[in-house]
Amino acid sequence: MLATVGVAVPATAQEVPLQGLDDFIEAGMAEWGIPGLGIAVVKDDQVVLARGYGVLHREESRTVDEHTLFGIASVSKAFTAAAVGMLVDEGRLHWDDPVVRHLPEFRLYNPFVSETVTIRDLLSHRVGVGRMTGNRITWLPHRDRSDLVYRIRYLEPEQSFRNGYVYSNVMYMVAGEVVAAVSGMSWDDFIAERIFRPLGMTRSNTSVTAIAEGENAAWPHQEIGGEVVPIPRRNFDAVGASASINTSVSEIIPWMRLHLGMTGEVDGVRLLSPEVMREMHRAQNRIPDGGPPGGLVSYGLGWQLSSFEGRRVSQHGGATDGMNTMLLLVPEENLGVIVTTNTFNNFMSALGNRVLDRYLGIPDRPWDRMIRDGYEAQFARVAAGRDSIHAARVEGTSPSLPLDAYTGLFLDSLYAEAEVVLEDGALALRFWEDDTQSLDLEHWHFDTFRGHWRNPAQREKFVWFTRGEDGGIDALHVRWTLRPDLLQVGLYPASYTRTVTFHRADPR
Repeated sequence: MLATVGVAVPATAQEVPLQGLDDFIEAGMAEWGIPGLGIAVVKDDQVVLARGYGVLHREESRTVDEHTLFGIASVSKAFTAAAVGMLVDEGRLHWDDPVVRHLPEFRLYNPFVSETVTIRDLLSHRVGVGRMTGNRITWLPHRDRSDLVYRIRYLEPEQSFRNGYVYSNVMYMVAGEVVAAVSGMSWDDFIAERIFRPLGMTRSNTSVTAIAEGENAAWPHQEIGGEVVPIPRRNFDAVGASASINTSVSEIIPWMRLHLGMTGEVDGVRLLSPEVMREMHRAQNRIPDGGPPGGLVSYGLGWQLSSFEGRRVSQHGGATDGMNTMLLLVPEENLGVIVTTNTFNNFMSALGNRVLDRYLGIPDRPWDRMIRDGYEAQFARVAAGRDSIHAARVEGTSPSLPLDAYTGLFLDSLYAEAEVVLEDGALALRFWEDDTQSLDLEHWHFDTFRGHWRNPAQREKFVWFTRGEDGGIDALHVRWTLRPDLLQVGLYPASYTRTVTFHRADPR
């Protein structure tokens, strides 16, 4: 019978180093408009704080507690790396196995890279291919993962193979498919059976579809037009191994303990060998331009590695639609902190740093003010950039052809289908034969349109049409925002984008 970890969680305990933290949290939540927040702190293998603040949903009264489920987004990546590590411990694969050894159909943009890329490359973001549609990781959301693995061969690299750090959710999706191929279990079942179950994470899951109506689960929110509002939950199971875990601060406590103290073991339950744990928390790839002056930030296997006041830190953040999480581990202090919220914010960093300061004996520093002041300055800069885009709009123009000339099916090898239709006298755009991925097109100028997603959390994007030698529309161009400069301002301006050309499939 599989042993499990028993966790006793004091709901409101605050030992001396954390006294007064409630006031700090409540003030930060008010300033940032955070509806709900969960926090847990582990010190010397003991739970010293685990509780919730605020509400599940801004328009409802149910309160957050330590058992409230939150989407932890990319904090999920360490679970995927651990799943691979278990198979390494069992001798069923190795970190440096070529991916094609386990996924023979896997191909990338270059034959040499296709044959050479290893599981370690996938997990340390050094393949060179990046994001598909940005932080919201929506790309063919209702297609089989095998379809996504196939289409990745058409994704052009952002830099050469093993020549630096390019963060990639889709490479973690591939790593999840390696776990499935080797274990004979889906990634979701493997995580549930091999990690959640032995750690006693009985309510944790790998899909928003597993969250029942009325469950104690936080609802996502987003700041839109200066107001924090509820937004729809969105399913991104297709790339689940990169970001789809939902858990609570109480249930993630044994996961933090697994990585602290007797690493790989909790309460006599061993999940991973010390050797595998060391490898996960060892620098594999340098992250450029990160950290304080003179600091060095790197990526391990599912963990970002840095330092804080001379102590090594393993951490990871996570952000999906309306969910934001930060997990910090300081092994030298046997200290772990998880903060999770149901809207985007930078306050989590201030809160995490405040907890670290307290345990390191450092008098309180104004992390809240420093981070808020930096955010407000950034907001002003980005808002000015957005205003300049609006100012460049050419007023008084019209589309060069009747609107029905723009309708039709457009295709791209990587991004699949895009269909333009007329609805109530206006153009609309639908991706991937999926009604949940639809935009209403507002004429911007000439043959350029601004598309407004029907899911408000996805915001907007620019698309434009070009004409062929016969004068008809032959291509649709879509600018995907891979990372906005500041989402609270909008999906543009953005310094990290990809423009994709969809060619007409039904020439007229």
